[in-house]
Amino acid sequence: MTSPTERSLLEAWRQGWPFPGTIFPYVILAVSAASATTSQWGSIPVNLALCGVAAVWMLIPLHPGLRKRVPVMAVYLAGLIAITAILVIRDPWFGFFVAAGYGYSIRLLPWPWSLPGMGALAILAATSQMWSVDKATPAGLAAYLAVIAMNVLSACGIVWFLHGIEKAHDQRKRMLDELSETNRKLQTTLAENEGLHRQLLTQAREAGILDERQRMAREIHDTLAQGLTGIVTQLQAAEQAAEQTPGDPSGWRRHFAAATRLARESLTEARRSVDALRPEPLETARLSDALAAVAANWSALQGTQVQVSTTGTTRPIQPEAEAALLRAAQEALANVAKHAEANRVGLTLSYMDNEVALDIRDDGKGFDPEMNGHPAAGGFGLVAMRQRIEALSGTLQIESEPGAGTAISASIPTSGKARP
Repeated sequence: MTSPTERSLLEAWRQGWPFPGTIFPYVILAVSAASATTSQWGSIPVNLALCGVAAVWMLIPLHPGLRKRVPVMAVYLAGLIAITAILVIRDPWFGFFVAAGYGYSIRLLPWPWSLPGMGALAILAATSQMWSVDKATPAGLAAYLAVIAMNVLSACGIVWFLHGIEKAHDQRKRMLDELSETNRKLQTTLAENEGLHRQLLTQAREAGILDERQRMAREIHDTLAQGLTGIVTQLQAAEQAAEQTPGDPSGWRRHFAAATRLARESLTEARRSVDALRPEPLETARLSDALAAVAANWSALQGTQVQVSTTGTTRPIQPEAEAALLRAAQEALANVAKHAEANRVGLTLSYMDNEVALDIRDDGKGFDPEMNGHPAAGGFGLVAMRQRIEALSGTLQIESEPGAGTAISASIPTSGKARP
């Protein structure tokens, strides 16, 4: 791993290095030129002229636009190496100027462009270091080649090390950029989720209000509406009995007592509905017994016999399913009393392996289920009955035709096990 300081320094070198990085090559060139004035190698004026050319040549990278163009800097470095090579050949003291070339190669050229330049400069440095060695002898040539190899490996090793710094920094920068982008997306997602959460809460609250309204509508229909209908029917029967037998109060009193009992029962059921309690017949009895009690009460009021039967092994099921089936039976019987004019009514509760079914049939005048205008076909009672059954993943089927009676079948899936 590399530190941010190392990478920052390298970026500073390439993008516009600080003042010491600019003046350092000129300091080396000036020191080398001063030593060349007392050197015994080469012509001093020519050496000084070459130093001037090198000084002017080193002004090229000061232009920011050129410094960022890699091909131009490659040509610049090649020219600087050529000038340095001439100086080193003329005077080995200019080997110190090779260090300036190292700096330019590292600062101006990215990987792997800097490798050839560093290798060439390393050869020039080795040449200046081994100037006094007789390369005509095998030992001298071997020593010269060994120094070249050492310098080249060192110089290229520095470039490789700096490349590792760049690579690690770039990788870390990509990771940081990806992390920043991920954080940004996460914040966006969180904001969207927060909005969706608020929307879901609003929808859930509205759905809860709607469900409660539908529940209360069903309960009011199954308790108050049916009860009031029965009360009106009994009061009308009491009025007719009083007109037919004015001297015998027993007839109208019987109907009046039935109306009073219906009013009390309806009031009790209405209070239980408001409190979201189970229907009273299911509090102390099984579903089959509760259905029998409801059928008996209905028969006593309407004067029509209801045949109740249970098939399969009786077992406990979900309270919601029991309540839905009981309400379905009450609604079906209420419709028979209001519309069917039936002589016989049958009610069958069937316990099967994976479901419980309730069938209500009558031999009344029937109706056309496709005629939504018919009271029995389009009334709220059947709608509420269907809502109750389908809310528990059940099904409701209605079969009827004019003059052929009506059959209603409600089934609800259940996982209850048989009672031993």
